Order: sequence, then C-alpha cells, then structure tokens
Amino acid sequence: MRAITAGNRDAGVEGLTLTDIPHPHAAENDVIVRVHAAGFTRGELDWPATWTDRAGHDRAPSVPGHEVSGVVAELGYGTTGLTVGQRVFGLTDWTRDGSLAEYVAVEARNLAPLPADVSHNVAAALPVSGLTAWQGLFDHAQIRTGQTILVHGAAGAVGSMVVQLAGEAGARVIGTGRAADRETALGLGAHAFLDLQNDRLEDAGEVDVVFDVIGGDVLDRSAALVRPGGTLVTIARPPTVRPKDGRALFFVVEPDRACLTHLVQRISDGRLDARVAAVRPLTEAAAAFVPDRRVSGRTIIQVAEDR
Repeated sequence: MRAITAGNRDAGVEGLTLTDIPHPHAAENDVIVRVHAAGFTRGELDWPATWTDRAGHDRAPSVPGHEVSGVVAELGYGTTGLTVGQRVFGLTDWTRDGSLAEYVAVEARNLAPLPADVSHNVAAALPVSGLTAWQGLFDHAQIRTGQTILVHGAAGAVGSMVVQLAGEAGARVIGTGRAADRETALGLGAHAFLDLQNDRLEDAGEVDVVFDVIGGDVLDRSAALVRPGGTLVTIARPPTVRPKDGRALFFVVEPDRACLTHLVQRISDGRLDARVAAVRPLTEAAAAFVPDRRVSGRTIIQVAEDR
C-alpha cells in the first residue's frame, strides 16, 4: 500500500516521502481502516512517539498522522462493537504507524461510528482538536454556564473548537490571537477579542478559565488573570507560573469514543464547525506539512474518494 513515511527525525519535512509499505497487521482488538481522509499535526515530527514504540524501541521509518476517517476493512481477533464496511473515524495510536496511508491499524476503542451525513474530510479534522477542546473544557476546567473563559489562539484548530463548545455551554468567551484572526474568532461565537500584538492581555480582566495553546510568556502572564477558584489549562507545556488561588494544569489529549460521538453529533446538527480550509491528495501530504498562512483552517489529506 502507499503511505507517507518519515525516515529521519533530523530531516523534518524534507524526510517525508510517498512510498510503498506492507499492509498493516490487525492485532488483538484492532481494526484495519481503509483510510478515506486523514488529519495531521505539523509538530508531530518532533514528538518522541513518532520515532519510538511503546517499549521505547526505534520504529523509523514511521507513518505520521493521527486523525483518521474511513471504512472498516478488517477486524482483529476479539474486536467487538464495529463491523466490516462500517464508516468510522477517530484517533490512531501515538506510538504506531498513523493515518497518512491507504490503510491503518487502530485500536477499536479509539474509533467511533461516523454518521452518513458527515463527510470523511470533515470527520478527519475532528479527533485531535475536538477531543482536546472537550477534555480541556469539561473534564479539566469543568466550565459552567455564566463563567468567563479566555481562549488563546481562538482561530486555530483547537482554539476554534474551544470557542464554539464554551459558547454552547453558556460561557462568555474572550478570544485572543493575531489581528487577522479577530473576525474569525468573533464569527465562531467569541464575545470579545484581544490582539496579542497590539492589545494588553491584562485588559481581559479576571476570568474563570484560561485555555492556552501558545505557551511562553502568554501562558505565564495569563496565570494572574485567573480569579480565585479558577483554572488555567494548557496543552503547550507544564505551567511554571500558577494562579494565586486556583488550579493550573497541563494535559495531553486521550482517545474517547463517547466524546467523539458527542462531537460528531454536533457536526451533524450544524452546531459545530470543524473548519476544513483545504483538502489535498496523499501525493501532496509532505508539502502540506509546510505552514501556509493563506489557509485559515485545517488542511486534510484525502486518501480515497469520499462517500
């Protein structure tokens, strides 16, 4: 089968090539998915799990991509809850070959059924960003109606999901980002917006929750904005500056079939926008890893015809 492989951790994007690799094996409780669409994170070529397996052994060359939407092609021994031919989407395993391939082996528990009215291209944009937003908001920050949340990177992949889900939950949302992101953030439902280059972050005032995807000085300065009893949540790095009388935590997204089901139902109902801005074929996947500021939204790799 054809796949994008990363052959050398020092080569970065230059080391990505389209090549032929063996068809994946379905281990116990696995599903083999015929990939229709795949999502990726540009920074994943720097992640340790891209280059080592669960035992810490080198696994280069590896196949990147951790978001998948497709059709079940094969069930491993003991796999239940899914059937051959079923439309599914979800999060592939961090330490195994990923979704930028014609077929991928995934633990069945990491996949959820995909409704017929949601396209594979849209579904492939949902797992990492949607699960990160959901888990940060509801599992960690425990956002409630009437609270105020400051969302850094409000027009980005994760931030845009946070803005929409927090607004639906009845929170007042203040977004941040570049000046060019203002209309996007407000259009997604943010009640106010701060330009991090020209506005004072402190003008946001006290908030109940900060959701950070940026890190650095922005993360450190945000701790002082959290009111007593509030929460600072970040996916950038463990926080070194903490709220005076509140919580600060760093987390890594985890697979969750139930959450995926909640998210895709919102897509189906028109309550959530995954913001797919570009769709490129597998042959152009390596080039898609290069950031393009002209594209406002996710770039998805279409591997097979959508249906």
